[in-house]
Amino acid sequence: MKNHLAPLLFAFILSLAGAAAAHAEDEIPGFQSPSKNIACMYSEYDGHKSLRCDVGDKSWRLPKPASCEQEWGNSFEVDAKGPAGPSCTGDTQIGQPLRVLPYGEVWQRGGITCKSEEAGVTCFNADRRGFALSRSKQEVF
Repeated sequence: MKNHLAPLLFAFILSLAGAAAAHAEDEIPGFQSPSKNIACMYSEYDGHKSLRCDVGDKSWRLPKPASCEQEWGNSFEVDAKGPAGPSCTGDTQIGQPLRVLPYGEVWQRGGITCKSEEAGVTCFNADRRGFALSRSKQEVF
């Protein structure tokens, strides 16, 4: 009898794995902080890999350049290589149905790594260029 159950159990486990993989592909590629004050979305297009993180409530402001006709200082981008920095955007990632990245956990995709901590979110690329965001500060490195 055991010999007949093993193939059924194996098939059942494979079906669960397939369902989990299908569900993972349906998720929006990104994450949000446990406070939901920082939301990050990953994108790939024409070989370009990028992560954009938006911060909601903050106690700091960045001077807005004349070239930006939309919102400035709420969004930061980092590519898989090269410098990171603030971006001029007309929308927000805040409020998107993104999975929560618990404090102390790391997220990685396309050469970009982020860590969620109670002090905020830090993201960087293979060149060690990136940013740190929180309610109280922002730092581009």
